[in-house]
Amino acid sequence: MSKSILTRREKEVFELLILNKTTKEIAQELDISEKTVRNHISNAIQKLGVKGRAGAVVELLKLKEISL
Repeated sequence: MSKSILTRREKEVFELLILNKTTKEIAQELDISEKTVRNHISNAIQKLGVKGRAGAVVELLKLKEISL
């Protein structure tokens, strides 16, 4: 099995993002702060070398890190 680019938590955040959840909803669901959610998103965007959340989602789908 290949190593994931993202941490388990970053992946969880994006799996909730593609379900159209807001930062606030994701924070509540994962029992973390909204700032932490934004940090996870920001870290993932940096790791993937893309611009914005949508770019990250597209890249993660291409890499089969997440699925719809």
